[in-house]
Amino acid sequence: MDKRLVISLVVVLFVLNSYSQKFDLGKVSLAELQEKEHPKDPSAAAAILFEKGTVRINYDQTDGFTMNTEVKVRVKIYKKEGYDWATKSLTYYLPSAQRETVRFDDAVTYNLVNGEIIKTKLKSDGEFDEQVNRYWGQRKITMPAVKEGSVIEYSYNIKSQRFDQIREWNFQREIPVNYSEYRTFVPEYFFYNPIHKGFISPKLTQGETTRTVVFTGKSSPMTNHVIQTRFTQDQITYSEKQATYQAQDLPAMKAERFVNNIDNYTASVRFELSMIRFPQSPAKTFSTDWASLTKTIYDYDDFGPELAKTGYFEKEIDQVLSTESAQNARLAAVFNYVKNHMTWNKYYGYGCNDGVKKAFKDKTGNMGEINLMLTAMLRYAGFNANPVLISTRANGIAMFPNTTAFNAVIAAVETDKGMVLLDATEKYSIPNTLPLRDLNWFGRLIRKDGTSTQIDLMESSPSREVSFLLYSIKPDGAIEGKVRNQLSEHHALDFRERYVGQNTDAYLESIEGRTNMEINDYERENELDLGKPLVEKYSFKDAKATEVINGKLYVSPLLFLADTENPFKQEKREYPVDFGYPTQSKYSVTIEIPEGYAVESMPKPLVLSTGDDVGMFKYNIGQTGNKIQVNVTTDINTAIVPADYYETIKAFYQKMVEQQAEKIVLVKA
Repeated sequence: MDKRLVISLVVVLFVLNSYSQKFDLGKVSLAELQEKEHPKDPSAAAAILFEKGTVRINYDQTDGFTMNTEVKVRVKIYKKEGYDWATKSLTYYLPSAQRETVRFDDAVTYNLVNGEIIKTKLKSDGEFDEQVNRYWGQRKITMPAVKEGSVIEYSYNIKSQRFDQIREWNFQREIPVNYSEYRTFVPEYFFYNPIHKGFISPKLTQGETTRTVVFTGKSSPMTNHVIQTRFTQDQITYSEKQATYQAQDLPAMKAERFVNNIDNYTASVRFELSMIRFPQSPAKTFSTDWASLTKTIYDYDDFGPELAKTGYFEKEIDQVLSTESAQNARLAAVFNYVKNHMTWNKYYGYGCNDGVKKAFKDKTGNMGEINLMLTAMLRYAGFNANPVLISTRANGIAMFPNTTAFNAVIAAVETDKGMVLLDATEKYSIPNTLPLRDLNWFGRLIRKDGTSTQIDLMESSPSREVSFLLYSIKPDGAIEGKVRNQLSEHHALDFRERYVGQNTDAYLESIEGRTNMEINDYERENELDLGKPLVEKYSFKDAKATEVINGKLYVSPLLFLADTENPFKQEKREYPVDFGYPTQSKYSVTIEIPEGYAVESMPKPLVLSTGDDVGMFKYNIGQTGNKIQVNVTTDINTAIVPADYYETIKAFYQKMVEQQAEKIVLVKA
């Protein structure tokens, strides 16, 4: 053996042994229990003291090659807000050919009581197992006796015969991580491509060693009419590739506003299978490009064949289309029929769970069933409709071809005027206004022949909010006025998702509690007329919006419409600003000043621009007689702003907030 390889292996083994001695379960220290806050992040609600994972692909005579993942974790709880870290859930694959098994062990909560370390072991009533759908199950534990100051630890093991990828390992979390270690042991027959993510690079040590597997055979030959059992042994020797990733003192991933999915930027590594090559066998390669992957998905029994089924809906769709002749009306009629007939069960997926026929009969289904059904109905109605595979925001950005890159599907219709995107799982959506969860960079449209093309899911035209505010200021500072808000596109969709169907009194109470207003005469228009902007109107009184100091009245002209704080607080940011979609807000405010008062001072007009056509803020103000007119327009013209633009966008918002905070000052004439 090469001397350099021997030296490398000695170094690897020394490092691994030293760390395994330093971080192990069952040895919680008094210092760990006494620690009141994280030494490098006092705001942290919890911290991972260590997390160690090992993945081995082993061979045994019964099961062949099996992937075993073993993880050991210790967590410190500092505050009540950190109690969520005392619950751990794992998903596992159910189909028998590649079924996975999950087992939790060594689950213990440690507390310090009167100077004594008290151990509470997890009992069976703290462990739960459920079937999510026909493909996936979930096993979960909730640790016992957790309180502020607790230290919890547990291990888990996942046994799998799914080799398409090695589970992703996150070095960073939403809380600080003191130490993270990940080791992989892969036989020479399996070829994986490591995929790294995030802005922190763990230390990587690699090596290679030799493994020997012994096979025991049994035969029972007959000699002189006597059966004699004989045992034989054989063996196979192969090389094993080893990789160890180590990182320590990792800061918490703290999400700001306008972050797509913080996991997209978390330091992590995962491995995608590219090839399996056994001795004396041809190499088997796996999908390495989007075209191959999407064709593979289209051929799945629960995808492409489901699109070919039409008999279960033909009578109903014929009736729906009987009164419609215009293409736009026919498309809308089919889309609305599916939205009204079906209820989404909140499960994602691009394939069908029970199939489109059963889902149609039961009037409920997962995302795949509902939108594949929609696609089939649109094709039946004569449209050039196809499914579009997407990865929702919660699933992360689909950056590399793999069956797990996508977790959902929508429908698309190709027309002379462009592509129309549809998602019938959201009852308040309209064509080309998808739920925010779907707006995640790119999707993949698959045609009947299995070919595919990339689809831009991000909006290019702005969603609009227009508000008219008319109010008068009384000599004692009290304010009375009226409001008219008009919301369109995504703003309207968001409002309908949140508030339509909710108790109106509860909605108004939430506004009153947030603004100190008293609201009366509330009306709402176009709640369910989705093709029109949603409008809400009301009158209000506010006794606290104006400050009275030494006979002068001070008021911020936008009142409750003003942005009061900058949403961007980090000094630096290494991931993009994601607004979701372009927006335009227009506020028109008319203020009647009280009789006997005059304007001593008021904000000056202001125009702000980020440059590069990203954002624009216009603030105009003027006085005519006893009325002050304020017009404010804010445009955000792009959905995603690169990270290197962060300081610019942060400064832009800070100046907007400061401008809106400036006050009109009224004095007695």
